[in-house]
Amino acid sequence: MVELGLDTFGDVTEGPDGLKLPHDQVLRNVLDEAVLADAVGVDFIGLGEHHRDDFAISAPEIVLAAIAARTSRIRLGTAVTVLSTDDPVRLF
Repeated sequence: MVELGLDTFGDVTEGPDGLKLPHDQVLRNVLDEAVLADAVGVDFIGLGEHHRDDFAISAPEIVLAAIAARTSRIRLGTAVTVLSTDDPVRLF
C-alpha cells in the first residue's frame, strides 16, 4: 500500500501583492492545508521546527494541536528540528 505524506516548516511566502505574508497568516494557511489534506485522503503531515524569519513554525507541537482539533483521520508528527537553532535544554 502506498501512503502519501506532506511536510512543511511553514515557509513564509508572498501574498498576491508581492509582500511577505505575516506569520499568523502563514500559520492559518498551514492549518487550512492540513484540514484539506485530511479531507482528500493524505495519510500524514509532518511539521518542521525552525527559528528564522523566513519560517513561521517555531513550535510545531502547538500547530499540530490546532490541526488535531480540526482533523479526524490524518496522522500528525514532527518532521525536523534544526539542532543548531534550538535551545539544547528545551530540546532534551
